[in-house]
Formats: sequence, structure tokens, C-alpha cells
Amino acid sequence: HGQVANKISLVGFCILPDEVDGSSDEDVSGGEIEALECQRSNEDRELKDKLLRKYSGYISSLKHEFSKKKKKGKLPKEARQILLEWWNVHYKWPYPTEADKVSLADLTGLDQKQINNWFINQRKRHWKPSENMQFAVMDSLYGPIFMND
Repeated sequence: HGQVANKISLVGFCILPDEVDGSSDEDVSGGEIEALECQRSNEDRELKDKLLRKYSGYISSLKHEFSKKKKKGKLPKEARQILLEWWNVHYKWPYPTEADKVSLADLTGLDQKQINNWFINQRKRHWKPSENMQFAVMDSLYGPIFMND
């Protein structure tokens, strides 16, 4: 009877398997080990909660700092300058080849993804392909034509 009582007392902070027949000594020691592990995870959770309470202000201000930095999202001035120079030279068809992207990455210190994104954004904001295609031929024959936007 004593073994059964022992197992039931552990249920307080841990859900144990349903075998509460207590026929051998191994059952009880197994239950105690599970109970210890359960207790440890409870203590871990308490510690985590305590730390979160203590440092939550600091953590949230850090998160705020990081999110501000991310939102600004401006590339270094030198890098933007280099990309703009390439853009101005290739304005009629501003789609860099893979080789172009590699050399732009080397020149700017940016990675491929940043370069891809810069060109995507730049084309979206500052390029009208249909118009450019229509006027490209005339442009090359007669020099730049000024259009009202």
C-alpha cells in the first residue's frame, strides 16, 4: 500500500503514467526520476518567468531599437552611389546580369539579396519600361527627349 501512496503524491506537479499498481520497486524509483525531471522543468519555467519580469523593460527597449534600425533600411551612402552610377549608365534596361551583380556586390560590400532588392525597388519607383522602350530608339537617334510626367 505504501508504494501506491508514494506514486500518488508525485502527481501534484507531474502527470505520471496510469500504471499505479506498484507491484515492484523499479516502478517507484522510475516515478521519482520522472518527478525530478518535472520539478526541474518547473524550476526552469519559474527562472525564465523571473528573468523575463526583471528584464522585460530592457528587452522591449532593445526590440524597439532594432526595429527602428530595420525600418530605416538605408544602405551605406557609398554603396547607393555606386548602384546609382550603374543605374544611370544602364537606365534604358536596368537589369544587371549575374556577373554585374557579383561585381556590384564586390564594389559595394553588399550581398546579392540587397543588390537584387535595391534594383527591384529602384525600377518600381523610378522606371517606366513601356515608355522607355518606346523612346529608346528615338533617344539614341536624336538625343534625350523631354517628356512631361
